[in-house]
Amino acid sequence: MTRTPEAAMLFAAGFGTRMGALTSTMPKPLIEVAGRPLIDYALDLINDVHPKRIVANLHYLPDQLEAHLAPKGVLLSREDAEILETGGGLRAALPLLGTDPVYTANSDAIWAGPNPLALLRDAWDPDRMDALLMCVPVARTIGYMGTGDFTADASGRITRGPGLIYGGIQITKTDGLMNFQQKSFSLNLLWDQMHSQDRLFALSYPGQWCDVGRPEGIALAEELLASV
Repeated sequence: MTRTPEAAMLFAAGFGTRMGALTSTMPKPLIEVAGRPLIDYALDLINDVHPKRIVANLHYLPDQLEAHLAPKGVLLSREDAEILETGGGLRAALPLLGTDPVYTANSDAIWAGPNPLALLRDAWDPDRMDALLMCVPVARTIGYMGTGDFTADASGRITRGPGLIYGGIQITKTDGLMNFQQKSFSLNLLWDQMHSQDRLFALSYPGQWCDVGRPEGIALAEELLASV
């Protein structure tokens, strides 16, 4: 097993329904924020840690995303028959990713501060961790109205609870994906499995994070980008 991930998974298959009319003819990852497709901000973060392989899963309006991503050297895992959610999508992409731990990244957020993937890489300890999530204190989020997803103890182990929101970026081992019989499932099932074995950890992000899952998030993200 490599100690530093050599592959990255970029989630790009979703329908983007929270974006309303904006995604009626365009997949959410291609919506522009400050003149650039949203997915390119995630690609910048990934390219900065130099993985050997980058894979994106596609389902909704896949031809548009393929035309944008293939020239950038991104390998494509098409989910043509049905959308597989994050867990099923990651498992389906393993022939392209390999079997070692991988970075995964959502494509609907803007990060302002140090590269979250680099922070995860430097803190990753596969001897005691099965996943290391980049989480954001609620006070450092923009466009988020909840109380958080996780609570961390002093060692960084996390459990479900308030305080930290999962920012959509992590390092995770993938062998546990084989324990689920269903074809389509969420990574939450994998995290619950890891938590039961005390091997689910998080880092707290020191910068700011903006959710771009809804139309109003575009202007908020552009304001954040203009401030850095």
